[in-house]
Amino acid sequence: MEDRILIVDDEEMICNLLARRLTGEGYSCVTTHSGKEALHHFYKDSFSLIISDIKMPEMDGIELLKKVKAVHPDMLVIMVTAYPEIDLALEAMRLGAYDFIIKPADLELVLLSVKKALEKKRLEEELEVYHKNLEKLVEERTTKLQLAYRTLKKAYFDSVKVLAEAIDAKDPYTRGHSDRVRRMSLRIATLLGFTEEKLEILEYGALLHDMGKIGIKDEILRKPGPLSPEEYQTIQEHPLIGVKIVEGIEFFKDKIPMIRHHHEHFDGRGYPDGLVGEAIPLEARIIAVPDAYDAMAVLRPHRKAMAIEDIVSEMEKHKGKQFDPKILEIFLREKIYKL
Repeated sequence: MEDRILIVDDEEMICNLLARRLTGEGYSCVTTHSGKEALHHFYKDSFSLIISDIKMPEMDGIELLKKVKAVHPDMLVIMVTAYPEIDLALEAMRLGAYDFIIKPADLELVLLSVKKALEKKRLEEELEVYHKNLEKLVEERTTKLQLAYRTLKKAYFDSVKVLAEAIDAKDPYTRGHSDRVRRMSLRIATLLGFTEEKLEILEYGALLHDMGKIGIKDEILRKPGPLSPEEYQTIQEHPLIGVKIVEGIEFFKDKIPMIRHHHEHFDGRGYPDGLVGEAIPLEARIIAVPDAYDAMAVLRPHRKAMAIEDIVSEMEKHKGKQFDPKILEIFLREKIYKL
């Protein structure tokens, strides 16, 4: 597509000289003899560049430049004047003129300025097209990667959920326990302001917190009566068994603290390490609350499921002892146990 140039000068001879020289170089030229006439053509037609005199009757070149730039900020404008006033030149450049040429203008100098201006325009257009294509490619690639990530993430989650269900299935009385703990833990963490990334890590940790029960004998897990001290000690080994199962697997690295410490007590009387207060990982302190609630809420071989008010009362007694008081307060105040 050939470049169209609008030439504006109140001297017809100068217009014709410029038009003849530029037409000889393959440019299409339109000549006008006033700013108002030039503005009329500018509004009606499309131009690649404008060459304008500054000193003209009715509307001078500076006013024309302002009006052109108001409509088309990227329009290339070369200003020409017989009055080499530095203030005019500075004003024209400040308003966005591409070049400023003094009369009597050397036609070859004008031609060089036109070529440089149009080359700049072409490079900018090519760069814009390149950026748009690049943005489109990046967007398409990002969409594909996001889809692949979501698919992979769902596959991971589904696998972990199946594993959690398998753990719960060892004890028919705790079926669905890990998923309930997951839902309640996520609600607490959301109220605590966890980021999406931290919520995702917690979700997996909550699902896997009882993984070590895979290594506990069924006769102990399903015992219809109270556990003996030896059997209770065996049960207490399940956090460490869980850690042994997943350690060395990179994906589970940031879930290990939840698996290991979800039975620590805020007062230091929990297991396996007897950690105290905030030395217990926050995620483990969160999981400990719904974990304990759900254990009391389900039917066991040796007892009935406890009533909600009795569970709440029991948990209140252990505030600051077994449970982090702030987390327990959120759990009870927001009635998260009703999820």
